[in-house]
Amino acid sequence: MRKEVIALSIFLMILSPVMAAMTLEINKTSSNEVMIYDLNEPATFDLTITNLGPAENLLFYSYFGSSVYPKGTTYIGSGETKDIQLKIYPQNPTNIIGLYNFDYYIKSADSNSEIKQPLSVKIIEFKNAFEIGSGEFDPESSSAQIYLQNKVNFNFEKLNVKFKSEFFDSEQTITLAPYEKKVVEIKLDREDFKKLMTGNYPMTAEIVSQKKTADVEGVLKYSEKSLIKTNENSYGFLVNTKTIDKENIGNVVADSEVVIKKNIISRLFTTFSPEPNIVSREGFVVYYTWSKNLPPGEKLDVSVRTNWLFPLMIILLLVSVVMVVKKYTQRGVVIRKHVMFVNAKGGEFALKVNLVVSAKNYVEKLNIVDRLPPLMKMHEKFGGEMPLRVDEKSRRIEWNLGRLEPGEKRVMSYIVYSSKIGVLGKFVLPSATAVYEMEGTLKESFSNRAFFVTDQLRKDAD
Repeated sequence: MRKEVIALSIFLMILSPVMAAMTLEINKTSSNEVMIYDLNEPATFDLTITNLGPAENLLFYSYFGSSVYPKGTTYIGSGETKDIQLKIYPQNPTNIIGLYNFDYYIKSADSNSEIKQPLSVKIIEFKNAFEIGSGEFDPESSSAQIYLQNKVNFNFEKLNVKFKSEFFDSEQTITLAPYEKKVVEIKLDREDFKKLMTGNYPMTAEIVSQKKTADVEGVLKYSEKSLIKTNENSYGFLVNTKTIDKENIGNVVADSEVVIKKNIISRLFTTFSPEPNIVSREGFVVYYTWSKNLPPGEKLDVSVRTNWLFPLMIILLLVSVVMVVKKYTQRGVVIRKHVMFVNAKGGEFALKVNLVVSAKNYVEKLNIVDRLPPLMKMHEKFGGEMPLRVDEKSRRIEWNLGRLEPGEKRVMSYIVYSSKIGVLGKFVLPSATAVYEMEGTLKESFSNRAFFVTDQLRKDAD
């Protein structure tokens, strides 16, 4: 009997520390833990441990993963509750992807007893931890709202993210808490996508962490909007140019139309580039129409040029003609001066000058004054009306014709000669002047300037 008591005591002494090591209450407070196998980051499990037995120094380990934290022993007093973060680093390399069940162990450093506990972890690739997308934007938007979402229970610090698409190219530094979704606003430049149609466009995010890169794909939602921008410019006065351009700044094919209105006069002096598609007339107005289906980013350019120089020149010419005719009709006296060569017996150079005076209206006190050309003398013989006076000093000849009835004509002629003037070149005689009264008003008229050319003499000689 004594031997049995001694044996039982020894068994209880051996069993006593084991039973004490097993008196731990363990609760896992975290969930959905993940391990990213291509990053050197651990899966973290939050444990709450209550020691129901004597004080212990506990050691944590597992055969799964490359290492486990906390390292060394963790002290928990009797009746104490302690929060423990169990971190298990991934094996490198690993061929495990997906949900994985494994065990971890808590060992007493004092009694060498241990407890085995099951855990589950989801093992994923780095790129599968993220999702990217966007809100809708249209051609009038100045920015796009892009989001990056952490899909797992993992904390990412200072991710370098490059967003790329046909609309933009932007680089950001982003930190994401577990399951956090962050929205990034990226400015847009209209010139980068002005020719793109509405629709969904691919977008990528190049995410870099710990020198590991993941390419994540998403979709941009470019919503439909029809927009036509019109620019008009006009410059020039006499030669006026008007330009009109219509640009499709939307993202769908849009109909564009330009209409120019001209009257029946201005259209005669107007040119177009390009030629209009439709020309229609309503009364005195002509309508020119250009129409075109414009894809996004395309333009319809119309140039209209009206040259008012031509009608202005015609008007000035008509005004000049009218003024000349009016001046001519309002003149009371018209003088025509003619000159011809005369063969002199002494071989001098001689010219006969004829003056024909015509009355357009009734005039009175009519005086005709002519001047002798330089270096020439007057012959004493006159034809037609005799002059009132001849002043050789002032080289003037004057006739007093008195009154003339409308349509009445008078003719005067005289001869000038000189032995000092040759017969080469052109010889010009000054204009004659008529001074008279018409309807009580003193007026003047002038003749043409007569001239003689040597070629005329040569032709006569031939």
